[in-house]
Amino acid sequence: MAWSLIHAAWMHYILAVFNAHDWTMRYVTTFSTEIFSLLNSIIYFHKAVQELQRAHDDLSLAAFLYAIIGAVGTMLIAIFLSTAEHWKPLFHRYVRMGLSEYAAAISIIIFIGMPRVGDLASLDRSTLQVSSSFKPTSPDRSVFVVEFWNISIGWIFAAIIPGFVITILFFFDHEVSSIICTIDRYATTKPTGFAWDIVLLGTTTALCGILGLPPANGLLPQAPLHSESLMHTEKEEILISVDGEEKLEYRTIKCVYEQRWSHILHAGAILLFVSPPFQYVLGLTPTSVLAGLFMFMGEQSLSVKYFCLKVALDPSLPECSPILYRFSHLLSPPSELPKLPSKVKSYKSIHTYTACQIIITVIIFIVTLTKAAPAFPVLIIVLVPIRLMLMKRLWSKETLRHIDRWACRKGTPEDDKDLLADGDAEKTATPAPATLPHELPS
Repeated sequence: MAWSLIHAAWMHYILAVFNAHDWTMRYVTTFSTEIFSLLNSIIYFHKAVQELQRAHDDLSLAAFLYAIIGAVGTMLIAIFLSTAEHWKPLFHRYVRMGLSEYAAAISIIIFIGMPRVGDLASLDRSTLQVSSSFKPTSPDRSVFVVEFWNISIGWIFAAIIPGFVITILFFFDHEVSSIICTIDRYATTKPTGFAWDIVLLGTTTALCGILGLPPANGLLPQAPLHSESLMHTEKEEILISVDGEEKLEYRTIKCVYEQRWSHILHAGAILLFVSPPFQYVLGLTPTSVLAGLFMFMGEQSLSVKYFCLKVALDPSLPECSPILYRFSHLLSPPSELPKLPSKVKSYKSIHTYTACQIIITVIIFIVTLTKAAPAFPVLIIVLVPIRLMLMKRLWSKETLRHIDRWACRKGTPEDDKDLLADGDAEKTATPAPATLPHELPS
């Protein structure tokens, strides 16, 4: 594993040096990113179920039933507090912002303390396993660094293959996260050539391999959640002309306040709680709370990715058909469905497209449960040429134009093909021959 992550590190460096974002993600559409996001959410919910299964095996019936209550309660309280900004006029604005931004942390603290109050304190509980001293938790290791140099050359080169798969997974995960964080809602952009984030990701991956730790790259829900927490309103001055006179008007806009404090505090808190005696405090956390956190992250990953669900309800705003919104159309009677553009004939093709996405997601999720799980990032990458080369033969151009678009740029693949066809038509068009002076009629 150590050499696989070391190989993944230098592959990340190559992607950063050659600015792979500009020449890879430009061909990715929302067809692939929606499947990837939905897959991540399903995995989070599956991890929550696994935690509750362990609780069922280790705890008494009463304690297990409370574990379910604790998990669901952690998720529901976090979801409820995350909407605090809409509680106006209840509480001060800064109080509402604090409740919203630290919804998950507040919910976790509540359900860490609750099982230690009253009759619940007598229940047995399963908590996070932590180390009681500053040493490796594995009994087979006496030092923190893995002796990755004590291995044959053949295995070192063989580790390139899993390193390549890890690189695909991390790069795609990171890019999808950056796509979500740079949507128009946040008014932020990822500058061309800005690849230090990939370099940092490669460095931390190598360090995890050297220390014998699983590589960590859980970006998908966290980064959009971070952007959401930094959203704030500002008043913008607009100069308008009324009856020939120029006047200033103010309108309220939403912006993302970019800063570094939360990153520093986050990293500092991690370093603090991996060292005694704070590890003891971390060990008080019931695993049911961890299951509730997984469910909250899965729900938030879906709700942030598919914020267009609200946008699509307003016909005056740009068209948007996220997968969850389209899934609700599958369950709705035809009379209740929104009106389609004139060039899209019926909902049948859209329903088929949505069902195809869901089936593909389920298939890939099943693969992650088998021995072939390390190869699932390759399946995600294969979706890109399938969308560009195969799906145009199964769905009409207008249907694809309506439900899919480029992930990193404006427009759709169908728009680009139309522009290319128009350009070729102009080049091949032969101009009318010029009339010479001696050919003019008398």
